[in-house]
Amino acid sequence: MSVELTPSELPARTLSRSPAETAKLARVDPRVQALLPRFDAPFFQAGLAGYSDGAMRLIARRHGCPFCVTEALLDRTLLNGGKGKIREDPDLIATECGMGEVEDNIAATVDDHPLAGQIMGSNPDEMARAADLIVTMGHDVVDVNLACPVKKISANNRGGHFLAHPDKAIDILRAVINAVGGRVPCTVKLRRGYDDTAEMAASFERIFNAAYECGYAWTTVHCRTVEQKYTGPGRWEFLSELTARHTDRVIFGSGDVWTVNDIFAMIDQCGVSGVSVARGCIGNPWIFRQAREMMAGRNPTPPTIGEQRSALLEHFELAKVLYGENVTSRRMRKFGIKFAAHHPQADVVKAEFIRCSNSAQWSAVVEKYYGLS
Repeated sequence: MSVELTPSELPARTLSRSPAETAKLARVDPRVQALLPRFDAPFFQAGLAGYSDGAMRLIARRHGCPFCVTEALLDRTLLNGGKGKIREDPDLIATECGMGEVEDNIAATVDDHPLAGQIMGSNPDEMARAADLIVTMGHDVVDVNLACPVKKISANNRGGHFLAHPDKAIDILRAVINAVGGRVPCTVKLRRGYDDTAEMAASFERIFNAAYECGYAWTTVHCRTVEQKYTGPGRWEFLSELTARHTDRVIFGSGDVWTVNDIFAMIDQCGVSGVSVARGCIGNPWIFRQAREMMAGRNPTPPTIGEQRSALLEHFELAKVLYGENVTSRRMRKFGIKFAAHHPQADVVKAEFIRCSNSAQWSAVVEKYYGLS
């Protein structure tokens, strides 16, 4: 499915104060930090299909991201030892880099914790077994995806499909949290409904309420419907109404967060406990550093050419651990295209990355446009 990587036309936002003023007041919900002490800021990197692997997550962490989510892992793929089982071990890169001790991992910023393993499937028993596996793999949170709008996923009764089938969704939620048994927190990713009908609004409420009643620590709610996929503006007002009705619950917001100001605008307008940053952080790990700068009362600083070069090179080296050099050179092309947006010659650099087909060409673009001379 094609996913827009630039914002749709956004509606006007109703803020009580400037994003800078909100940032200085913003703090992570203490209930979140009680569960995950290192989750110390009210934002995190979302699970992004095809992007948020260990390499992208570690680059985000090096720039101030306190918490990350894996891309959605199919339960059957995990149970059958597929790519999620192989590549989503949160300590794989640290181990392969020879950083076996926790303290060394943290010092070298190759520590991929705290991390939520996000699972998606259609059968409660298989989801329960996948949840148990996620815990034994060392993830710090089990996140249930009831939001993915991809057609092939919905066609197989997974992800956002369940928003139209609340009884089945609740069966999944119960099976997962029972399998986890309190060993780590469980969370849920939702969309605001399957579509905009009153029936689907009621289904969302049933699933949303059931999650908390089952003992889930928080929900992350994307403000588009499943039918909407990733097109058109999200409804921030839905999040505002939801948090106003449930002031006692931890609710993270998602949708149309493209800049650091959007993080704090969503916190202000929507009253969410924090913000899931998704497409806005692809090729832009600096959004997390900028958010911390604003929380400290400073102006957010754009990345220098040297900082862009370092992030590109570090990302490539981390990805090589997961995929090897040949695959990495192809995978990094899509990241280079997004990183290029920060360069003074953005269109030229983007076009150069698009033409890359091997690591030598990719390295040549970095040296030509991000050279230190």
